Amino acid sequence: MPVVDLHCHILPGIDDGSKSWEVSLNLARAAVADGVTHALCTPHTLNGRYTNHKQDVIKLTEEFQDRIDQAGIPLTVFPGHEVRLSGGLTEALDNDDILFCDEDGHYMLLELPSNEVPHYTKNMVYELTRRGITPIVVHPERNKEILANPQKLQEFLEMGVLVQITASSYTGLFGKEIEECSREFIKAGQCAFFASDAHDLPRRQYQLSEALDKLAKEFGEDKKQKYIDNAQAVINGDPVYLNWQPLPKKRKKFLGLF
Repeated sequence: MPVVDLHCHILPGIDDGSKSWEVSLNLARAAVADGVTHALCTPHTLNGRYTNHKQDVIKLTEEFQDRIDQAGIPLTVFPGHEVRLSGGLTEALDNDDILFCDEDGHYMLLELPSNEVPHYTKNMVYELTRRGITPIVVHPERNKEILANPQKLQEFLEMGVLVQITASSYTGLFGKEIEECSREFIKAGQCAFFASDAHDLPRRQYQLSEALDKLAKEFGEDKKQKYIDNAQAVINGDPVYLNWQPLPKKRKKFLGLF
């Protein structure tokens, strides 16, 4: 059964992920050991620290596939981007310097800054959808503003975005608060799939199979299969449908007694 990882930093030397070909090949082996068959290589771009141009990522991914094949690792890799929300995004799109999750340009990984949801986020999401692009908001459970107010995510779901949760957020590696926020999004049907977001860093290894198994245990085998199917649909450029509900409103405590 194909298992697609839509978000990982395993290309060498171009962002805060892998530092060398040796590390990249070890990460590829770790992906396969975790059940992954296809991986979208998504280095950061437009985040203020890294701008990785489309053609450079394509070339590096092609070389990576050659090295993977020579090493006998059964993994297929595709070029992609993790695109930081920024004022330069529309220009990069106009210059054909953005990589999508699929060849037809329907889906794009969109990263918010880690501390906030910028005031122009809705305008940018509108602009992307106007161009026929469905933004996939990556790891919103790790955004400080959304973590403090999870209902904030709903504004963007209403505009048609998809949501990807990091597998290790749900397995608890980033702490209880992020794990519980992930669970609430999953329970409300607001998440479409997991991804590894693997880096060559502590706490950033492959936990996709663990998260999927936990999902099956807590929400049923059908949910697990849906997440696997949704990730496959994205890489094929096929439609993904979410049947999501608003998060329940938190009841205010009365004088802190209840």
